[in-house]
Amino acid sequence: MLTQFSRTELLLGKEAMDRLSGSKVAVFGIGGVGGYVCEALVRSGVKAFELVDDDKVCLTNLNRQIIATRKTVGRYKAEVMKERILEINPEADVTVRKCFFLPENADEFSFEEYDYVVDAVDTVTAKIALVMKAQEKGVPIISSMGAGNKLDASRFRVADIYETRVCPLAKVMRRELKKRGVKKLKVVYSEEQPIRPLNDMSISCRTNCICPPRAKHKCTERRDIPGSAAFVPSVAGLIIAGEVVKDLCNIKAE
Repeated sequence: MLTQFSRTELLLGKEAMDRLSGSKVAVFGIGGVGGYVCEALVRSGVKAFELVDDDKVCLTNLNRQIIATRKTVGRYKAEVMKERILEINPEADVTVRKCFFLPENADEFSFEEYDYVVDAVDTVTAKIALVMKAQEKGVPIISSMGAGNKLDASRFRVADIYETRVCPLAKVMRRELKKRGVKKLKVVYSEEQPIRPLNDMSISCRTNCICPPRAKHKCTERRDIPGSAAFVPSVAGLIIAGEVVKDLCNIKAE
């Protein structure tokens, strides 16, 4: 029978589509990378999602985040993403968690229910906590390394964390995970040298924060404000989604 996923089934087959339909993916961080992960996964046939993010859409998100439009500015990103998922597949089962994942609340998440975890969060502390919890529960996880301050989307690679190079975030993650005895972690990272953003306070969120009213986390509180473009985090997100689909369907790269 012809369905909205028929074109995908022509490539993957019915058994793989059934696996995707029966899988639950938790996406932590619904921003430039995580939004495109969700987009590709629901269009690939994944039906169950848990979306975790405490941020609201900001005007400065419009340059790169798939959920960011003039109409969604000021709304919670996870809620906007849920609506978009349901517009693509009304049968999807989407849970929204309007919070940030931290070591202090890690036990509030039911990792046993997840078939796959996507780490698209920004902070090292949260990334490490996610990796440790996923590995403790035996849940597959893939982590996004740095996508900011990059312009060459062709430099992304899929690798184990201990095989990464160039990426400053990956370097920190290698050191911290090694301390904790983590033997492996699949990541998507860039081999492009980060570009130093312009030191122009007239266009910097550090001094001109325009986050929605009552936003819990202001740009002025951040240590660094990276530059970003539409075509870099989106590519990272699509690559991650592809890896999730292949892993869930047991598709081996040739």
